[in-house]
Amino acid sequence: MVQSKTMYQCAVCEETAVSWSGRCLSCGEWDSMNECRVPSKTKRIGGKVLSSLSSELSSEVMRLSEIQTPDVERLRTGIRELDSVLGGGLVKGSVVLVGGDPGIGKSTLMMQLSMSLASGGECVVYATSEESAYQSKMRATRLQNDVAETCPELYIIADTNLSHIEEAVEKHKPAMLVIDSIQMLFQASYEKPIGSTSQIQHCCMALVQLARKRGICVCIVGHMTKEGQVAGPRMLEHMVDVVLTFEGDRHDALRGLRSIKNRFGTTLEIGLFEMTGRGLSDVEDVASYLLQEEHEGRGSIVCPVMHGSRCLLVEVQALATGTLFGQARRRATGFDGSRLTRLAAVLEQHAGLELVDQDVYANIVGGLQIKDPATDLAICFALICARLNLFLPRSISIYGEVGLDGRVRSVPHGGQRQKQVSKRGFSNNMVPITRQQGELQNAFHFASVGDLVTYIQKNGIYVPTNNRLSDE
Repeated sequence: MVQSKTMYQCAVCEETAVSWSGRCLSCGEWDSMNECRVPSKTKRIGGKVLSSLSSELSSEVMRLSEIQTPDVERLRTGIRELDSVLGGGLVKGSVVLVGGDPGIGKSTLMMQLSMSLASGGECVVYATSEESAYQSKMRATRLQNDVAETCPELYIIADTNLSHIEEAVEKHKPAMLVIDSIQMLFQASYEKPIGSTSQIQHCCMALVQLARKRGICVCIVGHMTKEGQVAGPRMLEHMVDVVLTFEGDRHDALRGLRSIKNRFGTTLEIGLFEMTGRGLSDVEDVASYLLQEEHEGRGSIVCPVMHGSRCLLVEVQALATGTLFGQARRRATGFDGSRLTRLAAVLEQHAGLELVDQDVYANIVGGLQIKDPATDLAICFALICARLNLFLPRSISIYGEVGLDGRVRSVPHGGQRQKQVSKRGFSNNMVPITRQQGELQNAFHFASVGDLVTYIQKNGIYVPTNNRLSDE
């Protein structure tokens, strides 16, 4: 009988130690050391355990020119935005991990994907561990009333035992397997608690081997932590081929599907969906969708931003009001809050805008998370208008990056941005000074935030603030 001994393994980096400690000495994570039992004959290299499942494999050394590169066989999903993010469809034999906040629409997306493939004649096995088979059918019926007739090759298995799911795959030989979700899956032969990092990693490895062996696509749904990472071991993202994150506000209709890892395509594409009563639908004209309610108001401006490889027109809003606290607050929605704090400091230092006693709020309408630095100038514009109680006509758009010295810097894809705003009918555009500024029509060029303040004070229309109601 093989004896075993107690060890402690980090749930993040899998470093092992003979004694428990509050912090992993390898990766620095706190409270990540979990007790585990390993065979005494297990080999240890560099502090990491090598079990029999990870035995050393010999491989022939080959020249790069001698390696055969077969054509990648893709499976079209029938969902335009999803195919765009994946790079043209699902690759056979690949594993896709889809993460997102609760209620964002992960299961809805996977069910629509399954129905789309099944209606095209492909066999799909949908393994749900969080719903019963009846609940899954109700979800599918809400998405499409005649799903039973149009998707005869869609099979539902409500089970958390991975061995039973593997038997279903062996029986039906599907083109795609959906696991919803990996955190609830377990294998009876592996004696670890359900949901533990070791159990999740073991099940994921088994699914990867299943996909490679059968040549099927495996889509895994994963929950997200409050830090925005997929729950479970960090190794989970390294084991799969594609990692997708589903983002957006669950109370808003717009959803964004972003690829943060893709071994078969680019990670620059972003898919946009609208959540409706009949499920997720592709957003045809994103600019029209985000700007469907056009109005003129103080502290509001349109900015062309690059969201992946697309140019979107988003509305940037700002509000400045006297603080009721000892320290003024800075709150941002739709972009990094530290940028708002930095831009407020730049406006105070280089433009003379008094914000030290003002609570400042900024928002990008639509629920998207924007990382494009071109929104810096738009945020500054909205803050200036909000603070000075001025507004300019809605026919203006603005973009540019603002440095700590108060200078406005140019950003990439200027031609694409100008094309989009011109298409939408914006006659006046505020842009940074560039070498190609002569090519831009109806454009005002700014070198610093001070120039922006001067322009707004000269051309802005004053809007008096509303008087507060008082008791008679």
